[in-house]
Amino acid sequence: MVFQERSSTVAAVALLLAVGITGCSSVGSTDWFPSIPGFSNVVTTSADRSALAQQPTPPSMDENCPPADIRQGASTLAIASKTQAPTGNDLRYQLSITELARQCALEGPEIRMRVGVQGRVIVGPAGAPNQVDVPLRYAVVREGVEPKTIVSKFRRVPVALPPGATNVTFTDIEEDLRFPMPNRTELEAYVVYIGFDDAGDRNRPPVKKSPPKKK
Repeated sequence: MVFQERSSTVAAVALLLAVGITGCSSVGSTDWFPSIPGFSNVVTTSADRSALAQQPTPPSMDENCPPADIRQGASTLAIASKTQAPTGNDLRYQLSITELARQCALEGPEIRMRVGVQGRVIVGPAGAPNQVDVPLRYAVVREGVEPKTIVSKFRRVPVALPPGATNVTFTDIEEDLRFPMPNRTELEAYVVYIGFDDAGDRNRPPVKKSPPKKK
């Protein structure tokens, strides 16, 4: 009899708990912290700081857009009529960068940057052709003890030189320089470097052509 009474008591308690938890579900509850009528709604807070760090508040792009700067030693480029370094009358034209601009936008898990360059082509004593290609390199770099290139793009910008012109202004805008969103502290170390890159894409291996199909 004692065993039956204890069994009945345990069953009753289990039933009451089940009814109590079910009745509280409309108020808001969790499996381990059931809500009690008369209290405010249950609000849970994760104690896993790594999980919280994975979902930070996105930084403002007005305040945290990486700065743009000219790559060291790449603010000018002189082109000579001969292969050696230009001297005196051998100079055909010289390129220089005069101004930079940039914008940032958040697109999902990525930052997309628009980076613009304004510069000048100055005709030298040896005379420039009717059109020159301005070789520009855009690179997002994470500065630090060991700098790391995050993304890099190369462009050759054609610039027409009208007959008799001694200098011409050129502009170029890279519309889609994007990279994964880093954490806020790491983003502060990001810099966009722009500069002339005469080697450019010459170091890339040539594209292999597929052999002709046999008939």
